[in-house]
Amino acid sequence: QVQLVESGGGLVQPGGPLTLSCEVSGSIYGSKVMGWYRQAPGEERELVVSIFSGGVTKYAESVTGRFAISKDYADTIVYLQMNSLKPEDTGIYYCNFRDLQTRLEYWGQGTQVTVSS
Repeated sequence: QVQLVESGGGLVQPGGPLTLSCEVSGSIYGSKVMGWYRQAPGEERELVVSIFSGGVTKYAESVTGRFAISKDYADTIVYLQMNSLKPEDTGIYYCNFRDLQTRLEYWGQGTQVTVSS
């Protein structure tokens, strides 16, 4: 089992920054991919960015150059630094953990990000 707890969401003005955190605990050893997804009202959940155990990252085109994912060496916390936020970045942001050996997948409870003036 893996537990994920997100924090850091809130209301931010367009153009502003915001950093989300995801605390990871449980059976986190082995090959894995972690990442952030978001879901806007009325839309499907979409990948924002993922990071593999070795550090390889994959960003959605809409956030490339504005968002940055990082994690600690022990894979116990994952950050999403968001800059130059736009109203279309509004949504619930979810932390995701996928074990590449067992293929089990886990989700956090989500944190709301609202970009509005």
